[in-house]
Amino acid sequence: MHTEPTTFSAESYFATQPPPPTLQHDVEKVREFVARQAKEGRNVVLVTSGGTTVPLELNVVRFLDNFSAGTRGATSAEYFLKAGYAVIFMHRQFSLQPFSRHYSHSTNPFLDFLDIDAPESDGATPRISVTPNKRQDLLEVLTVYKNVHALGTLHTLTFVTVNDYLWLLRAVSQEMSVLKRRAMFYLAAAVSDFFLPRQKMSEHKIQSGKGNLSIEMDQVPKILKPMVDEWTPGGYIVSFKLETDQHLLLPKARQAIERYGHQVVIGNDLHRRKFEVVFVSKKPSPALPPGLEQTKEVLEHVADAANSFDEYWLRIDLPEPPPPGAQVKEIEEDIVHELVKRHMEWIDNTL
Repeated sequence: MHTEPTTFSAESYFATQPPPPTLQHDVEKVREFVARQAKEGRNVVLVTSGGTTVPLELNVVRFLDNFSAGTRGATSAEYFLKAGYAVIFMHRQFSLQPFSRHYSHSTNPFLDFLDIDAPESDGATPRISVTPNKRQDLLEVLTVYKNVHALGTLHTLTFVTVNDYLWLLRAVSQEMSVLKRRAMFYLAAAVSDFFLPRQKMSEHKIQSGKGNLSIEMDQVPKILKPMVDEWTPGGYIVSFKLETDQHLLLPKARQAIERYGHQVVIGNDLHRRKFEVVFVSKKPSPALPPGLEQTKEVLEHVADAANSFDEYWLRIDLPEPPPPGAQVKEIEEDIVHELVKRHMEWIDNTL
């Protein structure tokens, strides 16, 4: 199937692509959550996590996907909760989630934590217990999980397609705008760069008997600019840039900051992302001394300074196979710690 590509702005995208059927219900729940956290004086972070699919048919059989399992988002959400933030966790359906992620991997399946005890008498039902050497780890995770739910500081949303994601992101951002600078956006989801507009999709399954398949996809609109300028002005926005070529990492991150005007890009190389990231942000413009004449040279100096960037590398030790039961250092702990510190400074600068 071959169609002419279309350029979509964010505005034209939302005017032509239908919202997900559950959007209104999701928005109402987010509104209630945000109002409760605002009343209790908490900062709120939206964590997006996992990959998005791109359906190729209206009655979906085939779709494009990416490799993201949602590890960074789910892990980071736990550390934000530990730091006292309320978290809206917007994740790909069936991707990793906070707390349950510890038992979702094939190397650490939940059923391995359980034992079947012998019945106390003939005909009695056997009891289920926790394997002795797993109890402490499970107790720690379960305690935090129960405390979070008792406080009501975690709210989850799911998406599947890139269309679901875009509609939800806009709606949640608009609801969080009432928090102003107390809102943080941690955009860790792996969002598709291209999509097939609904108007160009085949209604039914694309038949394989027709030979080669040729699809002209359109570019997903860039949503960071309207997010910064319209949806949630004042919010502290953190995006991610994943590259496979280390030499492109810093130029692409700087380009994103320059183009969209948000606060931080966290750059990570595909093969080093679990132990090394770089924070890229814009340096503040220097203040001119009182009475200094704004000559052409001075203005050029200010412009040059304004176009320079801060780059902060965060690294942890190279991972080695840990001994059984040992706690593994997660780089997300340090990422969240650094962001919380920067967000507090961002808030304080407006008081």
